[in-house]
Amino acid sequence: MKRYIALLMMLIAAFSLAASGSGEAAADDGTVLIGVSKLLSHAALDAVEVGLQDYLATTDMQVRYDFQNANGDISTAASIAQQFDSEGCDVVLGIGTASAQALANIFTDIPVLFAAVTDPIDAGLVASNDGDPSSNVCGVSDMNPVEEQIRLLHEITGAERIGNVYSSGEQNGVVLMEQAAAACEKLGLEFVPVAVSNSSEVRMALQSIIDRVDAVYIATDNNVISAIATIDDVCNQAGIPLFSADPSGIDGLECMIAWGFNYHSIGVATGRLIEDIMVNGANAGEQGTVFLTDPADFELWFNLDTAEKLGYTIPQEYLDTAAVIIENGVKTER
Repeated sequence: MKRYIALLMMLIAAFSLAASGSGEAAADDGTVLIGVSKLLSHAALDAVEVGLQDYLATTDMQVRYDFQNANGDISTAASIAQQFDSEGCDVVLGIGTASAQALANIFTDIPVLFAAVTDPIDAGLVASNDGDPSSNVCGVSDMNPVEEQIRLLHEITGAERIGNVYSSGEQNGVVLMEQAAAACEKLGLEFVPVAVSNSSEVRMALQSIIDRVDAVYIATDNNVISAIATIDDVCNQAGIPLFSADPSGIDGLECMIAWGFNYHSIGVATGRLIEDIMVNGANAGEQGTVFLTDPADFELWFNLDTAEKLGYTIPQEYLDTAAVIIENGVKTER
């Protein structure tokens, strides 16, 4: 009987070790398990994933990924965080504010990274963008030059009333709406916002204000930008110019102006942080928030076909700085 009990205890111990998750196995063979939680799928957030993988593929790191999509649902983001905890991930990444917040709420002993988060301080992810050695959270912001974007829209179109759709339940969306409102006030423009709780409400919301605006400005609000094709359609039918702060999702649309990050660059910058932490032993919290400032990380797009249809002329000084120009149905990358 004693031998049977001893054998049973050995089997239980072996099972417990095996069930403790892939983190233990990853540490033994040098492989790093990265849990990636994405708030939802759209061109910008998808590009972050690609940039991350492209960069880490150039390093000597042995990496496994667990990619998860919360489909815009905060409770799902929380469940994904719990799943990563059970798996024993070595490092976790939240792409989008809600996903990053869910991970930071669970993990205190492994590095938590965020990407495509506009204001990580306001989101409660970091206490300071300069870093905190007592924290385990760092990442890459996609803070856009909102005032400069709206100024460009006004200078080209002469629009005095700027429409905006924002997600009232996403911290990122509220921050960007407030920045757009402040920019319009500073520039002496009327700001006409309308809130949505999810992407399915975008069409009706925009239609409710489209007759009261001269142009529409769409920020990098994840729930809203995922419906950019719908926004483009409403603006096109109303003959209203559309400005998108996310160029990654407008290919094939009528959007007249887009100026913002190349989100692949945000993924690359996030990959660099992970390498520095996992390979070079950098303290995650000390890394703080990375802001991309290289002009090469931004893209300016003009659709001259849409501009002509709406009766606008893009000054040559702006065309000279554009990364992409669409004319006569042809996309030219410069």
